[in-house]
Amino acid sequence: MTMTNTSIERDIEDLGWGLVNLFHRAAAKKHGLVDRLTDEIRLLLAEQDGSEISTNDLEEKIDLAKKVEESAGAFETMRDVAASHYMRETGRSWVPSSGNRISLGVTAAIVDGHAFLRARRERRLEANTARGTPVVFAGGRLAFSNDEDMKIFADNLLATLNKVRAHVGDMYLVHGGDMKGIERLAASWAEQNGVQQVRFGLDRKLGDRAGFRRNEQMLSLRPRFVIAFQGNGVTERLVIEAKSRKIRVVDRRGRLGTPPSAQ
Repeated sequence: MTMTNTSIERDIEDLGWGLVNLFHRAAAKKHGLVDRLTDEIRLLLAEQDGSEISTNDLEEKIDLAKKVEESAGAFETMRDVAASHYMRETGRSWVPSSGNRISLGVTAAIVDGHAFLRARRERRLEANTARGTPVVFAGGRLAFSNDEDMKIFADNLLATLNKVRAHVGDMYLVHGGDMKGIERLAASWAEQNGVQQVRFGLDRKLGDRAGFRRNEQMLSLRPRFVIAFQGNGVTERLVIEAKSRKIRVVDRRGRLGTPPSAQ
């Protein structure tokens, strides 16, 4: 069952985003509690004197941290299920307004304090690390004169991504996370195809320099390809910098997402 063609169709996106965000924030709150418990576990480990009381205190704290982390994992699962429904209803990949969307998951029983701290550190590192070959995607917010042009552009964009993936089977997609521009189409494609994403948001404190700083960050990953669609001066500079670093550019800045030479 979907909510399209119903009286609340216009509100689907806001309602859906809010619902997914509800689970996301609940998981984040649980992880915050585990962070505090982790600090307490470190302190108890440092103060261990071998007594029964101190050992019991440590075991109770570890047990509580494990239960809270399992709860966080449950909220993450609910968030991811809700996010898949959000994509089905809106065609858009759900991303939080700030921070990352990660899932730490739950491991087997943790036998002691040192193992707990080590396991949590490793899970966090893995959850925040994309594996594979980076491919940068860039493009701006475009307007189309009619629905047919929009469809042709979307088809060209998806065909380009599929073609690149055929060459780079272990790719992960690097983009700016603009969910009001064409990057949302690329993000949705990535989620539907199980491709990891790395999002570089703008650092607003840098003002006009923010976009160029993001270019530097994305290119520092040494991507295999830079896929460029029509955008602003920041996108143009990204293409120039990529070529100067001998990074192959898949240029689709021509009409309706075609190569410039096809115009």
